[in-house]
Amino acid sequence: MALNHDVKSLKSQAKNLRAALERGGRPISHSEALELVAQSHGLRDWNTANAVAVELAPWSFGGTVRGRYLGQTFTGRVIAARERGRGYHALTIDFDKAVDVSRSELFSASRKRINATVNAAGVSLSKTSDGQPHLVLDAA
Repeated sequence: MALNHDVKSLKSQAKNLRAALERGGRPISHSEALELVAQSHGLRDWNTANAVAVELAPWSFGGTVRGRYLGQTFTGRVIAARERGRGYHALTIDFDKAVDVSRSELFSASRKRINATVNAAGVSLSKTSDGQPHLVLDAA
């Protein structure tokens, strides 16, 4: 069984729960809050929740990324991310600076924001006519 949450998200839920209970005059420790969050997801305890929490790809929502898009290096931020099946993620990336993806010296074609589906290694499924992936994300 895997949770649809990462450990960071679960800890954030525990922090919010603890703050809410404290405001209501029922303070609890952080470890008690972690246990309650685990139980709220139907798990026995925090250790179980920690063991089955999903490991998010380094290119999850809000994360910074770098790599190559159509042969051009870039840095940017993931502004949308969703799972597209086991090991695949659909991403929308906003580049810090637009990249020129044209190979022609006669004109340019700048891109500031792209959509792509990548595998677990951060390589896009779509490829150029010469077989190179459109997008390759560098490991964090």
